[in-house]
Amino acid sequence: MSVTREEVAKISNLARIRMTDGELDRMVPELNKILDWVEQLGEVDVTGVEPMTAVIPNTLRLRADEVDAIPETAGGRRDDVLANAPAAEHGFFGVPKVIE
Repeated sequence: MSVTREEVAKISNLARIRMTDGELDRMVPELNKILDWVEQLGEVDVTGVEPMTAVIPNTLRLRADEVDAIPETAGGRRDDVLANAPAAEHGFFGVPKVIE
């Protein structure tokens, strides 16, 4: 696959990048080299290689999902919390309907 000068001009126009004639002429071989390189990547045998999201192994540092042992923050206080609600429905905060 290769690009022409007219295609580069159209792309620069769509991207709203003003380019002179000299810049367009220099960009054509550069884009063609990039496209050739991408085609070479398509020829590489990647059977047995798992997809990666990064070149280094990343793992999320997660904390254990445990309920606090402190009684004040241990949960189980739904009725106490809902006692302050202006409207409670089925064990949840009641809110007014927004879309009719």
